[in-house]
Amino acid sequence: MELFLGVLLSACLLSFVSADSQGEALVALKNSLHASADQLRDWSPNLVSPCTWSNVRCDPNNNVISVTLSSMNFSGTLSPKIGVLSNLTSLTLKGNGITEIPSSLGNLKNLQFLTLSKNNLSGTVPQSISGLPKLINLFLDSNDLSGEVPDLLFNIPIYKYDYFLLFAGNRLNCGENFPHPCVSNGNDSGTTKKSKVGIIVGVVGGILVVLLFGGLLFFLYKRRQKGYKGDVFVDVEGEVDQRIAFGQLTRFAWRELQLATDSFSEKNVLGQGGFGKVYKGVLLDNTKVAVKRLIDFESPGGDAAFQREVEMISVAVHRNLLRLIGFCTTPTERLLVYPYMPNLSVAYRLREVKPGELVLDWPQRKRIALGAARGLEYLHEHCNPKIIHRDVKAANVLLDEDFEAVVGDFGLAKLVDVRRTDVTTQVRGTMGHIAPEYLSTGKSSERTDVFGYGIMLLELVTGQRAIDFSRLEDEDDVLLLDYVKKLEREKNLDAIVDHNLNKNYNMEDVEAMIQVALLCTQASPEDRPAMSEVVRMLEGEGLAERWEEWQHVEVTRRQEYERLQRRFYRGEDSLHNQVAIELSGGR
Repeated sequence: MELFLGVLLSACLLSFVSADSQGEALVALKNSLHASADQLRDWSPNLVSPCTWSNVRCDPNNNVISVTLSSMNFSGTLSPKIGVLSNLTSLTLKGNGITEIPSSLGNLKNLQFLTLSKNNLSGTVPQSISGLPKLINLFLDSNDLSGEVPDLLFNIPIYKYDYFLLFAGNRLNCGENFPHPCVSNGNDSGTTKKSKVGIIVGVVGGILVVLLFGGLLFFLYKRRQKGYKGDVFVDVEGEVDQRIAFGQLTRFAWRELQLATDSFSEKNVLGQGGFGKVYKGVLLDNTKVAVKRLIDFESPGGDAAFQREVEMISVAVHRNLLRLIGFCTTPTERLLVYPYMPNLSVAYRLREVKPGELVLDWPQRKRIALGAARGLEYLHEHCNPKIIHRDVKAANVLLDEDFEAVVGDFGLAKLVDVRRTDVTTQVRGTMGHIAPEYLSTGKSSERTDVFGYGIMLLELVTGQRAIDFSRLEDEDDVLLLDYVKKLEREKNLDAIVDHNLNKNYNMEDVEAMIQVALLCTQASPEDRPAMSEVVRMLEGEGLAERWEEWQHVEVTRRQEYERLQRRFYRGEDSLHNQVAIELSGGR
């Protein structure tokens, strides 16, 4: 028995200390590149997941999809174990001293971008690379490669992809594909900025003029037929020349996002708010994204200040927070790239669904309320420095494929106003959701977000907007908060609940959510609960006690208000200002 337990314990320990196969492959790559002690220090088999490592990017399923190690003075070779990374789409090791290309790169069947420019590569180009079915860009320039380029590399799907082959600065021969060696005298370093037709024409040079014109005409015809838009990522002034990864972030080229959104077409607009428009986009690898084009940004520190704020936002990683994929910055543009949320926003699902689309049921609304609360709790209490959202509302709570709440747009106030202060010259937010102290003083805090969250809860319960002037027709309150308060005092809760639920809800749950909402929207920020307390109350802990305490204060306050109002209407003008203050305060 002891022997069995010993073996079992050993197996468990081995399982615990060893990283997964992806982590092992990356550690092997680090070792084969002869990384110094100060380089890639977080690439350790004892750290849980390679998705948290620098210069590595993963998809939502924790598959490594990008490794970027440019200009880091590495030497050695590429470990054959890199072939384990079967989901890898981009591998960039430009500007190092790598000496050999392993044939195991041929196992990377999802690889699209391979950049090995400006290394010390020698020998031949492995035949296995020509078997990569999704390869789009292959940059092998400025090395010491020799021999013939594999014939299959020239079976290019040129009308489907923006495909680049760059061999300049080697001693390679392109074999039967071209009538002369594909060598360079150093004057064709700008090849990456020409179209694929330009590349082929420049190399083919000796083909008869008639064939060139015929091929060009055929290309133009196919472009018109297939909607090809010349997907060459041309730089703009002030923009870097290729994608650059900042840890988990990717710096996109302007042209790439322009193409992804069909030149920011209005038909791709997903929404619009105080920070700018959001466009649906499709990247070259068919990844769907949402691209936010910021407006009114002020960055005294320029691009560096913007990048610091972007990196701060990217550190906030939680299942109920919208993950930032990357960004793009030029002298005149700031863009953020996020995953596309297939079920759009809570506001859309409450008020804008088309015939035949699903309306949020009550269990989904409860789950959304709790998920959004957990996301805000993370921003307030687990981020350093803490992040204040400043515009919490149903339109900024998105829904993933499983209708889980994902809080978006957090941190954007700092991106458009990079002045390190809680007091801003412009209040950011949406009327009806803005806390009274923020509206009057411009000073925001975590409790400002709590107020906005409370209004969002009321949106979930009622399905209505925070401000609705149509309610005036029925002599009701324009503000949703006042409207709900009045019906709650009258114990007319059924009139509050969204009629789209068709009475399919639990009244105790509805009452609890309304109570949490009213606690969150108290006039004094000091009286509002913290988001961690909101989470506990939604989970059924401590709400009854907090609500009873609030009821007592609210009844006392209302009795005093009614007493002052009676005195005012009896003509005691000395109380005019005091009653006016009461009338304008929280009701």
